[in-house]
Amino acid sequence: MPLLLSLLVGVGLSAAAGFRVFVPLLVVGIAQRTGHAALAADFAWLGSNVALAALGLATLVEIAGYYIPWVDNALDTLATPAAVIAGIVLTGSMVTEVSPFLRWTLAVVAGGGTAGAIQATTVLARGFSTGTTGGLGNFVVATLELVFAVASAALALLAPVLVVAALGLFAWLAVRLLRRWRERRRAQPSPPIIS
Repeated sequence: MPLLLSLLVGVGLSAAAGFRVFVPLLVVGIAQRTGHAALAADFAWLGSNVALAALGLATLVEIAGYYIPWVDNALDTLATPAAVIAGIVLTGSMVTEVSPFLRWTLAVVAGGGTAGAIQATTVLARGFSTGTTGGLGNFVVATLELVFAVASAALALLAPVLVVAALGLFAWLAVRLLRRWRERRRAQPSPPIIS
């Protein structure tokens, strides 16, 4: 696979890891096993029976955990570094036929960076939901994250240019929403200080 295409696939999968850590790893393992993805030789283990069973179980536990109020916030503490690592692994597994230095540099910067940015966005969304609904609205955030994880993992393998374009749109919307929130916050009068 050409470098740019493999990098786009890796970035798309890394974005999915930012939404759910184990979903894209499971998708890649299944794709490896069925011959729909050609991974770097040192990542062929992702398609093994043991890896697929472990990733399947981890995926189910992760999905279920995000539907339990307050547990979902605790999971974010673990998921944030895990998402970055998964993003690095996923991009590194896709980028082949380049020097190890370039491969892992791209994996850390593009894969880890993308997964970390998406994960940070989901942490903020869950925090906002927890703060405004007491955690009762977090199931909506969890459902959207799961849908985005599955969709971006599948699209990364099927139409990587499309998923990277969607990531760009997602980033643009996130920045725009953050700016609006900041502007509204600045426009609100400060409460009087009582001495």
